Amino acid sequence: MNYNKYPEIKINGFDHEVYKDKNEIKKKLDYLSLEKEFCLTVECYLGIDDEILEMICDIYKPEIVLRSEDIFFDKDTLNQMMKSHLTDDRVRGVMYYGKMEDFIDYHKLQVMKEKIQSQQRILIYGVGASFISRGDLYIYCDLSRWEIQCRYRQGMPNFKQDNDKEDILIKNKRGFFIEWRIADKQKIKMFNDIDFLIDSHMKNQPKMITGNALREGLKQIVKQPFRLVPYFDPGVWGGQWMKEVCGLNQNEKNYAWSFDGVPEENSLYLKYNETRIEIPAMDLVLYRPKELLGMKNYCRFGAEFPIRFDFLDTIQGQNLSLQVHPLTEYIKSHFGMTYTQDESYYILDCEEGGGVYLGLKENVCPEDMIHDLEDAQVGKSSFDADRYINFFPAKKHDHFLIPAGTVHCSSSQCMVLEISATPYIFTFKLWDWNRLGLDGLPRPIHIEDGIQNIQWDRQTQWVKDNLVNQIEVIHDQQDYLEEKTGLHEFEFIETRRFTSNKKTYHSCEDSVHMLNLVEGSEAVIESPQQLFDPFIVHYAETFIIPAAVKEYTIRPVQEEELIKFVKAYVRN
Repeated sequence: MNYNKYPEIKINGFDHEVYKDKNEIKKKLDYLSLEKEFCLTVECYLGIDDEILEMICDIYKPEIVLRSEDIFFDKDTLNQMMKSHLTDDRVRGVMYYGKMEDFIDYHKLQVMKEKIQSQQRILIYGVGASFISRGDLYIYCDLSRWEIQCRYRQGMPNFKQDNDKEDILIKNKRGFFIEWRIADKQKIKMFNDIDFLIDSHMKNQPKMITGNALREGLKQIVKQPFRLVPYFDPGVWGGQWMKEVCGLNQNEKNYAWSFDGVPEENSLYLKYNETRIEIPAMDLVLYRPKELLGMKNYCRFGAEFPIRFDFLDTIQGQNLSLQVHPLTEYIKSHFGMTYTQDESYYILDCEEGGGVYLGLKENVCPEDMIHDLEDAQVGKSSFDADRYINFFPAKKHDHFLIPAGTVHCSSSQCMVLEISATPYIFTFKLWDWNRLGLDGLPRPIHIEDGIQNIQWDRQTQWVKDNLVNQIEVIHDQQDYLEEKTGLHEFEFIETRRFTSNKKTYHSCEDSVHMLNLVEGSEAVIESPQQLFDPFIVHYAETFIIPAAVKEYTIRPVQEEELIKFVKAYVRN
């Protein structure tokens, strides 16, 4: 297999505006800050550690260092202010729609502002540094959410907290519902103003580009197909398929997840000459949302990417947890989200015995099922899923649709391409097959939330008629088949499957497209007007076509090879 785990996006020009290591960063900053009376501001995304501070101090030799974290309220005050949004739940909180400024002590901020009047070399460093001043030189230090989560696992606490040993899920919750949201709003302000951006993803290997190189690079990306940098993670139910197909570490016990199409989490690799710069993919969403999403989607979702592709691998693994996702009204009223996690399972591969639990059996008594779920949760008995839930054997290229409120899970022996709306954290687990998580703790179960969202009328016949392989032929020609495979009318995502051994033509129609090559070794995406370089994708790779591309073609690289690809976009 040729699955590319490190997809790079070549940026044309700006080769002399990239600084590949500490020495090159030092030379550039030394040259720019010769004056004695000089203020350097280094603003940081959450999760940047003191490694960058030490490097900057060594280069710049400031006489005064102002730590911007000191303008925020203290730990206990922050906890009290955030309490209603963090909740007592281990996983879910309530989305915070305020700003970073809400957590600043303005008396402390004023004290800091007065200090920069000193006629000395000053460094302002940290989260929210630009609230004090953007200085004579303004640098932003960036980090992706996935890297932040990895650092949480290694013991990094949340902002201004001492919770280094706290449950990782609780740390992630604080990030997801509050910290990353306010940090993104603050980040939007910096794009047009920063002089430099520092990439600090790799420990002891910082890199830097000019603000101009970043801005122009992002403008280039929205005019061409591109891939995100995938990541892979083990899980209690994880399988073995991705190890082989994606070329992963064979010594790992399993891989359960892969996020290959989630801009909120994934990174982008920007290649300037021979130097790779890693930035959060959210930077593209925040800086060029109209060109990326299309104006209609931008008006509907704002600067958020509404579609998510990921992998769920249970081949030679275990069943996923039996689960249900919240209805739109419930997710809005309880968690402050504007849309819910509708989804689908596209079966990328399947072995004998694999299938999908989906919907309720006919004439299920809700009271009996709830009673059995509650007994199972407290250990009185095991939950008999086969008594209550339909099981549909699966085969390769089946597509199971899962609108919110539908009980579901993949069984073992399936390789699922999950196509869904983006709010991925809202899974109400109903039953987890009597097992513990990789951390040795019971995995979070949310029966009370779940039973308030289960749609009890989604029973066997309705599920068969609405959710299992609802394939509709759109075009069927000699060498070209286009099929609508979903999603259900309750869901806002449309999916199309294309099968061909020739070139096919596609129009974006003012919408971003997310695709995956689900059969065939490789394909090439091209511009009919040659507006971007030919772009090659391999089997199982997810890729994005920005709305600004307008039109494109896809064909097999190997002549006459039959390929299949699935396309998702927001339904009008």
